[in-house]
Amino acid sequence: MSVSEDRTVAPAATAASPIADPAPLGLAAFALTTFLLSAANAHWMNGNATGDAWLGYAFAYGGLAQLLAGMWEFRNRNVFGATAFSSYGAFWIGLGIWAIKVAPTAAPTTAYASHDVAWILLAFAVFNTYMLLFSAQVNMAVFAVFLTLELTEIILAIGNFSNSPGTVQFGGYVGILTAICAWYTSAAGVSNGLAGRIRLPVGKPLLA
Repeated sequence: MSVSEDRTVAPAATAASPIADPAPLGLAAFALTTFLLSAANAHWMNGNATGDAWLGYAFAYGGLAQLLAGMWEFRNRNVFGATAFSSYGAFWIGLGIWAIKVAPTAAPTTAYASHDVAWILLAFAVFNTYMLLFSAQVNMAVFAVFLTLELTEIILAIGNFSNSPGTVQFGGYVGILTAICAWYTSAAGVSNGLAGRIRLPVGKPLLA
């Protein structure tokens, strides 16, 4: 991810990178889909974590748009952004397929029995752990996204493994915080990419 406080739109920068920074798009796509699923987990809406409001956006926005952002980050030679956006774009597509193909076959009384979601979240928490470490070399805003996401994945995995709706609900609240961090970081990327008067701070890297 290349969200930066000192980004400019000078001709030299344009020549060095023939495409616009895709990070704000990827972050916005991740934020919105995370918010919808987390709102369902937090019981803020009538939907549930196996589909409804978030499902279409898991494919179209969190999935496809974020996956495209990851591909464009490859074009920008940004290995961190490419890995993060491509992986989480695929995460949303995979979770959407699970919600359509697997979740409907589970009996209502055994919604947590297979622990599928818990294993998915645990696997991505492993991936997110080293991405969290490397995000400390980007800036504070990006680090906050991966830190809150790490907490969300761990809490939700525990909640699903232990069949605890209350823990899953708490994980939904933390997920909403994750979405807010991602939205802010996306907004910072847009504002700083314009090099106008409105510039949102993202902070220095924790590990220089």
